[in-house]
Amino acid sequence: MSDALIAAVSEHGPWVVMVFFLLYRDAQKDQATRDVLNKNTQILVEMTTMIRERLPRG
Repeated sequence: MSDALIAAVSEHGPWVVMVFFLLYRDAQKDQATRDVLNKNTQILVEMTTMIRERLPRG
């Protein structure tokens, strides 16, 4: 794997490094988005539970 990476960098120069960097940053952004969505889901579940507990049962 490292030989292929070294060959690609030596043949195509900084373009390869830039593509890998952009893919890495995109993956970081996706993970941050997932974390925020998971936290929001947890908060909504807690709010729903609190509302259901306080509503009169009929």
